[in-house]
Amino acid sequence: MTKAIWNDEVLAESDACRVVEGHSYFPPESVRKEFLRPTRHHSHCRRKGTASYYDVVVDGKVNCKAAWSYPDPKEGARQLQGCFAFWHGVKIL
Repeated sequence: MTKAIWNDEVLAESDACRVVEGHSYFPPESVRKEFLRPTRHHSHCRRKGTASYYDVVVDGKVNCKAAWSYPDPKEGARQLQGCFAFWHGVKIL
């Protein structure tokens, strides 16, 4: 079971994560979205498409742009659609 933890809170937990380029992508149903706040930030990957970023908010503390997702990935990355990945100090165990 893979977990994403920040500020002592489990943000996501799944045994069906996909690891792509060293990042664990959690299925959408395994993510506790109450800890995610959408941002206006996006980035583009020529292989995966456009990523949307989220702040992680736990107990009033904010980890800016610490999560991202590909809501409409390119054809070769369809397996990541709606999945979430984390960084910026979020522990993946």
